[in-house]
Order: sequence, then C-alpha cells, then structure tokens
Amino acid sequence: MRIHSLLIGSFVAVAVSVAAIAADRASPAATKATAPPVPLLWKVSDADNDLYLLGSFHMLRHSDYPLSKDVDAAFDDAEALVFELSPEELLSPQLGTAMGQAALRTDGTPLNSELPDTTIARLDAWTAANGKELKKMGASAEVFQMFEPWFVGMMISLTEMGKQGLDPEIGLDMHLIGRAKKASKPTSGLEKGSEQIAVFDGMSKAEQLQFLNESLNDAVEAKAEIEKLHAAWRRGDQDALWNGMAADMRREYPQLYRRINVARNDNWVPKLQRMLDDETEDDTLVVVGALHLLGEDGVVEKLRAKGYKVERVCSACAGKTPAR
Repeated sequence: MRIHSLLIGSFVAVAVSVAAIAADRASPAATKATAPPVPLLWKVSDADNDLYLLGSFHMLRHSDYPLSKDVDAAFDDAEALVFELSPEELLSPQLGTAMGQAALRTDGTPLNSELPDTTIARLDAWTAANGKELKKMGASAEVFQMFEPWFVGMMISLTEMGKQGLDPEIGLDMHLIGRAKKASKPTSGLEKGSEQIAVFDGMSKAEQLQFLNESLNDAVEAKAEIEKLHAAWRRGDQDALWNGMAADMRREYPQLYRRINVARNDNWVPKLQRMLDDETEDDTLVVVGALHLLGEDGVVEKLRAKGYKVERVCSACAGKTPAR
C-alpha cells in the first residue's frame, strides 16, 4: 500500500490534477452514519501567535463531513490558511497540463519498450479489467504507451481509489479552500506545483519501474488497504498512518522517501518559522498531507526541536493519552 499512501499523504497536486482526468468517477460507496472524523491536528505556539498543523487526506467522501469541532475551532481562530499549493495554482488548468506534459515520453518509444515482460503482462491484465474506468477517463492501454511509468503508476493508484468513492474534489484541501473563500480568509502555498511534479519526473528509471510495479501490486488488495488507511485518518491514529504511509518506504526506498517527504519538510520548516516569529498576533491554519506531520522526519517534531511549544489538539481524546 505504499504507493497509494504516498499519493494520499503527500502530493495534493497529484490527487487533484491526475484524478481530475476521471471526471465521471464511481459513486461514493454507501457508508453508515458515524461520528465526525478527528484528523491529526497540532497547535504550535510562540509568544505572539499560534500555528495549527492539520493532516490532510487529499481524497475523501461526502460522509467524511462534517469535521470534528477541533478543526472547526482552528479554522475559526486562524486569520489565514496555508496549503501545499496556493489555491490559485491548485485550481488552475495549467497545473494538470504541466503534469501531463512532464509525463509524456519524448524519445519516440512506447512504454512497453522499457518494461519487463512480467510487468507488461500485469499491466495488460489491469487495463483489461478496468476498461470501463479507463474509457470514462478517455484513456486506454494504447494511451498509456505515450507516458512514463511514474504517470501510469499514479493513474492506476488513483483509479483504484476512485473506485472506492474517494474524490479529490471533496478532499480536505478542497473543502477548506472553499471555506476560506466564503470567509474571505487569505490563502497561500508552501511550494509550487512544478516542484511537486519534478519529484516524480526526476525519478530514475529503476525507481519508476518500482513505482509502477507497486501500483500494480497495490491494486490487487486496494479496497481493504484504502479503507484501512482512510479509517486511520478518520480516527487520528498517527501510529497506524505512519506504518501505512511511511515506515516501509523509508526502509525500502530511502532515497525516494527523502525526496518525497524529508526534503520538502526541510524546505517548509523555515517558512513556518517565519509565520510563528512574525510580530503580529495573527494565527495560521496549515493544511498539508498527513505524511508530512508524522515521525521524527515530520514537521511537528522539527518545530518542536526548534523550541516551540507543540501540543496535540484532540478533544475527542479526553480520558485517553494521545501520542504527543
């Protein structure tokens, strides 16, 4: 489940831009009424202001709303919101175009020319089994031959998620972007879409093949794994999210993990520090993929190490002892 989890936990541009190709997605799966989700939320403080760090799930269902009162309170308290990408760029058609252009093969060879026979056979089997979904997207086995392995791997993963009723249009980022607009709260981004695209487009051929193969592997048990990770996000279970999103990737593909997670966290921390160190008393709600808040490489621990006061916000955890 490493590839699915990377998409959910780390790259909002991937979730929104690539999945948006599938305009006619599967209807959300029927779900029972449940308590509001309690996503991971931390409050980071200095003498002047507060920074709320909220872990996003970039693709959600209508049944995931409303959110917990903690999230609503953080939104109400914040004078501004910050996302991975600014809403202007995230919602721009140019972002999807740029991703598609970066993914196109430019050497005149088809995708299969660089794939082992076993991968070709598995990809053919997947495209045959998902012909209906591909047709809705205007894609096909033949169209896949035009693209690099990393892009095809993402299309497979996001197609599987869409089949489970998860939709980037109602993901946490898009939901809060809409709320910020209605409340006339200023928004901004921590990085550019070109930076997110470059992480994938800069993968080596070996890494791209691993990416594609794992997407095909994940597709076999996609439903159970997606539900497991989604449920962990809903209950704010950081241990389950860490184990499902990052632990295997850090161990088995350390270079890719560093590019996808650690390097970007390191780039974000100084920007977050400037928000905290600002002499104004404005508070900010920062919404990023949940992966970026987890573990010793996460933004939460990096800010704690800088000497800021950091506390988990979880009123639903009353009587429990949530990990800090």
